[in-house]
Amino acid sequence: MINYDDLKLQAQLELARRDFYYYCQLTSPDFYKANRLYLKNTCNELQEFVTSNKKIAVINMPPRFGKTRTIGKLVEWLLGKDNNKRIMTGSYNEDLSGTLAKMVRDTIATEKTKGILCYSDIFQGTKIKYGDATIKKWSLENSSQANYLATSPKGTATGFGADIVIIDDLIKNSEEAYNENVLQSHIDWFNNTLLQRTEKNFKLIIVMTRWAKRDLAGYILENNKNVLHINYKAVNDDGTMLDDDILSREDFDFKTKDMNKDIVYANYMQEPIDVKGKLYSHFKTYKTLPTEYKKIKNYTDTADTGNDYLCSIDYMVTKDNEAYVLNIIYTKDPMEITEPAVAEMLFNDDVNEADIESNNGGRGFARNVERILRQEMGSNRCTFNAFAQTKNKESRIYSNSTWVMEHIYFPENWADRFPEYYKAMNTYQKEGKNAHDDAPDATTGVCEKTSAKERFGW
Repeated sequence: MINYDDLKLQAQLELARRDFYYYCQLTSPDFYKANRLYLKNTCNELQEFVTSNKKIAVINMPPRFGKTRTIGKLVEWLLGKDNNKRIMTGSYNEDLSGTLAKMVRDTIATEKTKGILCYSDIFQGTKIKYGDATIKKWSLENSSQANYLATSPKGTATGFGADIVIIDDLIKNSEEAYNENVLQSHIDWFNNTLLQRTEKNFKLIIVMTRWAKRDLAGYILENNKNVLHINYKAVNDDGTMLDDDILSREDFDFKTKDMNKDIVYANYMQEPIDVKGKLYSHFKTYKTLPTEYKKIKNYTDTADTGNDYLCSIDYMVTKDNEAYVLNIIYTKDPMEITEPAVAEMLFNDDVNEADIESNNGGRGFARNVERILRQEMGSNRCTFNAFAQTKNKESRIYSNSTWVMEHIYFPENWADRFPEYYKAMNTYQKEGKNAHDDAPDATTGVCEKTSAKERFGW
């Protein structure tokens, strides 16, 4: 009699040997769920990568989304298919690197239990060699050399040649991420040690949560063209979460509420900040507003094109000529939305003077905002000055950057209140192409309209 259950099982085992994603699903069905398409895509891309002409793969995912787990399973699967593969893994220290080595070793060494699927059911010929299986270096039976070595930038790789090199979480914390010497040491270790240990037709896989533009992942992506880049954000561009079961919006907001926003953008959104190249090195903040001030003003830069931002800033000018930011509107919304929004902000903050750039429709914008204030809100408190900005934008931003850092004060929670504006100010680069300059441009306008006469006490 045909045993259909056994036939089904044998078909599943054969498919797991052939298909990496199915191997992950069969061995860890609770994690590699069918609705986690990013994991399916990652597995499929990695399987294609190991047989392609690409040398390097870079995997960037937020914490806890399965990047290390998937790489561990890839090692299991590859060693099951070829007992002679030699794998080297490197992490920020040998203990972490050894954790991955132990996870793979223990999976392969799992003893068979009746009724429970184990590794040897799928890959019967792959076994750990007795007496040669430390946590950080071990071999398989019928292999003439060690199959796995776990190391770190401070460890050793002498005498070990690798077919596949995996670098996983090389940066320990934010202090290392913002230390140029540490980042350069990682690059030197990669070039001078790891690459020299590779065999012919090697593959290199870099698995990282991003930190800084000059981390190893950034270096690889910038200096190599033929790279597989698997890149996922915790929050999709449309505001939905990549995987609500792993990280819900509520949990994301709670975890990142008091976190350095630079780290949030880098770790969760794969948008690392180039600290070395930032124009603004710091910003001043306040907890409470001064009790005495000269006036309350506004500076508005309307959007030049459909891809630009409108940036409107309400601020208080104090008696000692400092600027305290009260409110900011920073948006790509059309003028039918931004005109009443700016009018409402001016009204709520009791603004006395509004300076609005007249370039690109700014004069009409100013007239409409003034009309809304007068006719719909019954207020004539604010006077409007629509003016043409003729000076070079970059020169203005650069030459006034020090004054911006030293004399403009932002609310203590400005990163949460104005997240897009905060990001734009904190990522603006001294050199190279900046995607948007609307936030620094308008902020520079605050500096300029807190006039030279007021700034220097003339």
